[in-house]
Amino acid sequence: MFSELKFPVPWGHVAAKAWGPSDGHPVLCLHGWLDNANTFDKLIPLLPRDYYYVAMDFSGHGWSSHRPAGSPYHFLDYVSDVRRVVAALQWRRFTLMGHSMGGSVAGMFCFLYPEMVDKLILLENLGFLLAPEDTEAWLKSKRIMIDRLLSLEAKQQTPKARSPEAALQRLLEANRHLTAESGAILLQRGATETPAGLVYNRDMRARTQSQEFFTVEQCLKLLRKIQDRVLIIVARDGLLVPRKLDHSNHYVKALQEAFESTLKEHIQLIEVPGTHFVHLNEPEVVSGIISNFLTAQNARARL
Repeated sequence: MFSELKFPVPWGHVAAKAWGPSDGHPVLCLHGWLDNANTFDKLIPLLPRDYYYVAMDFSGHGWSSHRPAGSPYHFLDYVSDVRRVVAALQWRRFTLMGHSMGGSVAGMFCFLYPEMVDKLILLENLGFLLAPEDTEAWLKSKRIMIDRLLSLEAKQQTPKARSPEAALQRLLEANRHLTAESGAILLQRGATETPAGLVYNRDMRARTQSQEFFTVEQCLKLLRKIQDRVLIIVARDGLLVPRKLDHSNHYVKALQEAFESTLKEHIQLIEVPGTHFVHLNEPEVVSGIISNFLTAQNARARL
């Protein structure tokens, strides 16, 4: 059983759903890009029941309000969403768990507010977005983001309505790692029924988000800041398997070496069978690992 929550913000509200006793140790769960809080629907019921899990919808996702007209979606805005929710919940110290983009948001929050986070769980994410090697490529990405945002505003398109079958099919086509069952779970919170059919809830402007990138040197400094409190789970057939990363990219190689040199003392990285949505498709594959990490008395769980 879960309950629905709403947290007022200046442009509307941030929606969330909660499981467990409200006086249990708090765990804030962050979904991936263009997903929603339902991504944790199958995982959380398998985790320790004496914890209080809150899975939020980022602004422009799920049942949360879209940002005001003319406002782009900056990466730090998602971090601000987390800070607002935590303030509303009056949490002083809690665990963060993030999938994909939610992992990057969780990592950034941990770097900015390390005193508030006791443990960090990253699912299919390393907690960092590496800066492009080529400065011109970095500049081009920023230009594309601005141009796409202005293009969306100029078109002012009415959200397209689809039949339930077509809406699910479109979602699965865009997310090849999702099963049909998992896609239907995300769609329950990711679309609204109208007389014309289902309309996706997500704000199209969220596709143009501006990201925050780090150099390898900055990553190393931040790694030391969150040492001994991190569990990273990557899926064997997911989007981010360290042994499959492009070694011709010296930035990625350097970061990979940094993780390998600090793993034993600072970070637990575990590879599991599955795809990018393993936590939703096959939650039993990761639930035991996460449960052990949550309940371990010391910061490093015995896996």
